Amino acid sequence: MAQGDLKLLGEWASPYVIRVRMVLEQKGLSYEYLEQDLYNKSELLLKHNPIHKKVPVLIHGDRTICESLVILQYIDENWPGTGPHVLPVDPYERAVARFWTAYIDDKLAPSFVGILKSPTEETKAEKIADVLAALKQLEGAFKECSAGKDFFGGASIGFVDVAFGCQLTWMKAAEKIFEVKLLDETKVPLLVEWEKRFLTADFVKRVLPSVERVEEIARATIWNIDSAN
Repeated sequence: MAQGDLKLLGEWASPYVIRVRMVLEQKGLSYEYLEQDLYNKSELLLKHNPIHKKVPVLIHGDRTICESLVILQYIDENWPGTGPHVLPVDPYERAVARFWTAYIDDKLAPSFVGILKSPTEETKAEKIADVLAALKQLEGAFKECSAGKDFFGGASIGFVDVAFGCQLTWMKAAEKIFEVKLLDETKVPLLVEWEKRFLTADFVKRVLPSVERVEEIARATIWNIDSAN
């Protein structure tokens, strides 16, 4: 199936869409990006994701792939010789990478979104503590997975890197809005250095929205995390 058959339905601010775009860009795959209005969902989105009605959705010819992590694995397996591997080749390392991406989505992301949606100062403090605890766990994961190299994926940006890195702009916006430090070099120095390296990658810079743009939309309305995955 030709590479040119690729279309991605997305929403510019969604971290889950951003992670898919990062991998498509990293692998140098040509695709058509179709921005979606999640408050007025298109017939195209409803046709290709009738169950969850969320983005991202990858359309590859007559095939439809939903859920961001599933899409990343599909891209990696369908174009194994194009660009770097997203998932490790070794089965054990692949399992470890899947574990930590699930941790990011199941533990870190909900706690982080909880900060944005906190109705009280007490709830906000609890969610901040949850995020800091999750980041501490990821600090240990980075030390283990990177084996002294630059990224969770080793020498190149991989599965865990994009799963976490797609959240960075929202984290920075939350830091500015709530005047809190989440990625603190005194608490998670390895992640702080990882972030610096991650943000210098050309394909990351092409896709990741600015903190200012995300902060503007976050202040205007709390983004509906349930509209993307």
